[in-house]
Amino acid sequence: MVKYPYMTILPAVQAELTTATNRLLATVASLSDACLAAPSLLPGWTRGHVLAHIAQNADSHLNLLTWARTGVRTPQYASLAARSAAIEAAAAHSVARHLAEIEDGAARLAAAVRDMPQHAWSALVEGMRPPPHPAWYLLVRRLREVGFHHVDLNAGYTPADWPASFVRRELHDCLTSWPGNHRTVGRIELVEPGETEVVHVLGDGPTVRGTPRDMLAWLTGRSRGEGVSLVPMGRLFTSGHAGAGLPDPPPWLTMPAPADLPTTPPKDYP
Repeated sequence: MVKYPYMTILPAVQAELTTATNRLLATVASLSDACLAAPSLLPGWTRGHVLAHIAQNADSHLNLLTWARTGVRTPQYASLAARSAAIEAAAAHSVARHLAEIEDGAARLAAAVRDMPQHAWSALVEGMRPPPHPAWYLLVRRLREVGFHHVDLNAGYTPADWPASFVRRELHDCLTSWPGNHRTVGRIELVEPGETEVVHVLGDGPTVRGTPRDMLAWLTGRSRGEGVSLVPMGRLFTSGHAGAGLPDPPPWLTMPAPADLPTTPPKDYP
């Protein structure tokens, strides 16, 4: 039996992660070895690089779960250089080997989650970027990796396939973690047919408008701005994105954890 704290978001996120991983594995199984050498949506990475990263990222999350469980600082990766070298070394693996490594990593991660003591979910850990965050948020982070990088494979899975719960959670964290020194966007208007408009004010700058799904895809670099529009504000912004006149979204490397996460696993998130 999974040792989750009573009535928290963790069982739902773990179920989402299992579903997302299975969908990813189905996409990978549909590819040929030759397909893995094709470019992904990530600059400089082939599909093989993306799959190597997904597999190795599971082990990196295991490191952080070990830190939370034992109290012994265990870095997510030995270093950025070691991370990059390991991805490069595994990028040319066959489809069968990528499948086996992703499946194995997912199984070991699920077992570690199952065996986590309840108190350890509140322990603070830290990934490659600050701030530190409680261990329960690792499930959200791993789901983020699988969901975004599945799109990055450029193999038929697109932002249109993201579950609504994934879009809601990731857009919340994206806006919450917005870099304070990035002022090209000042206001975001989220609209869905038949629903109340939601407005997020970030500071000075232009207003952009779109559905939550289209906005998340654009803000995280998974689209060129399709479905997102600039609301006229008396200034003209130009960029190379497909969305006419859109400013540049934040230059995310990896999205940091929100700074104000509750220590104990919440009943719902966000």
